[in-house]
Amino acid sequence: MAVPTHRLEASSGALLEVVQVGPLAIPTKVFSAIGLMALANGALINMIMASRLLYGMAQERVLLSTFGRLGRHKTPVVAIAFTTAIAFGLILTGDLGALADTTVLLLLGVFITVNVAALALRRDPVSHVHFEVPFVAPFLGIAACSVVMTQVETETWLRAGALLCLGLGLWAIQRIAAKSDP
Repeated sequence: MAVPTHRLEASSGALLEVVQVGPLAIPTKVFSAIGLMALANGALINMIMASRLLYGMAQERVLLSTFGRLGRHKTPVVAIAFTTAIAFGLILTGDLGALADTTVLLLLGVFITVNVAALALRRDPVSHVHFEVPFVAPFLGIAACSVVMTQVETETWLRAGALLCLGLGLWAIQRIAAKSDP
């Protein structure tokens, strides 16, 4: 309502168009700074989550114990260094849009896995009162994620596949190491 539709269609930054003419007209530089902070915050959260995930997997012996090493400040330094190196490698192989697309594709895969797990857990008998998702919901979730995944470019699939292969490789190394430990 604030900006004519034809102007929004022609714009490369539709939200910026609205913000500039809205009741609290925000200057472009301020809006850019807000966007940059939001982007940095999202990247930081992803880095923290990824390093903690590696740390937890090392604690559960799914990955090498090296990823579970704690530094002086009780932070998983090896996991942080590894995820930082992966992030820099991804930055060098694509732009921000490609990285976002890869993240979305991998998250869709996680959502499909969660929905499959919800279906599998329905078969387990439980003696106490608990929440039970409607039977059709996981199927709808799987279908929706699958449809969105068909819209992803080949380059994104290749990048996500490389990350999955890296993860499988690390898991295989752990399995081999665990077998050789007495």
